[in-house]
Amino acid sequence: MRPQVRKTQGEFPVSAIERLHVPLKAKDFLSILDLTHEELERVLDLGAELKEERAAGTQSMQPLAGKHVALLFEKPSLRTRTTFTIAVRELGGAVIEPHADVAFGGRETIEDVARNFERWLSGVVVRTFGQDRLDRLAAAAPKLHVVNALTDEEHPCQALADMMTLRERLGDLRGRTLTFVGDGNNVAASLAHAGAMLGMHVRIASPKGFELPAGVVKAAEAVAREGATVTLTNDPHAAVNGADGIYTDVWASMGQEDESDSRARVFAPFQVNEALMAAAGGDALFMHCLPAHRGHEVTDAVMDSPASVVFDQSENRLHAQKALLALLMGS
Repeated sequence: MRPQVRKTQGEFPVSAIERLHVPLKAKDFLSILDLTHEELERVLDLGAELKEERAAGTQSMQPLAGKHVALLFEKPSLRTRTTFTIAVRELGGAVIEPHADVAFGGRETIEDVARNFERWLSGVVVRTFGQDRLDRLAAAAPKLHVVNALTDEEHPCQALADMMTLRERLGDLRGRTLTFVGDGNNVAASLAHAGAMLGMHVRIASPKGFELPAGVVKAAEAVAREGATVTLTNDPHAAVNGADGIYTDVWASMGQEDESDSRARVFAPFQVNEALMAAAGGDALFMHCLPAHRGHEVTDAVMDSPASVVFDQSENRLHAQKALLALLMGS
């Protein structure tokens, strides 16, 4: 469990202040793999402390005071846009929202957009399609902090909230097992990275042809600690046996809507329902990054059950992202 927080004579923890004095080594957060093992733990610890402060009404730190952060979203968003907007404001910063078609619409190069942003902003939070767009933005502007708010390849901010939620419910994650049931997509990729770094066994159960890419597995195994493993299977029932958490996502992600019908047929045996939860053989938590397509990848009975922590995950997007922004670009 997280150690007890030491208090100062003021309102906020000494440990939170100490962590803010140690910025992240990387300029950008494009992937969970941009963090060291210690930094990942530190982001999660600080997120928990900031959550406690917010609940107590004792928020004191404003490390983004006087700074501006852009939200540049090419894909629709409820949780990501809302939580990043609140996070920046509660940390003392200001949010701007340029139209994505202006930045990525071909009027000028991504590199020139980045060089303009660098003169005005401290950071930009980007929700886009290819990861290469983030790479180009980050490389062109050495002073601009770039945060991945979702790409087709990775969803690292979601993984931060997921790991924070698991730690709240399970404590130390070393040796625990998390099973992802569904498409080997961006959410599964970031879960594999984060879980392996925290010592979890991560199982990904997908239909044939929809497995997690081999490169993602290799990268996760390279950062695994405490004997953590990443296992791929095509058998969802075997994958959930003994799992501490069962995670799923939509069968057709944004940009794959024209494949919805064909994917529904392929993924039907991978629905997370009461029978699959029972196959876990214990008190497994149910997780989903949302939005959920009820009656498709998950049933109402599971989504609304006591095992479901989906809205805890949603809430923790705010706290984990506040910690990330404070450590990445705070002063």
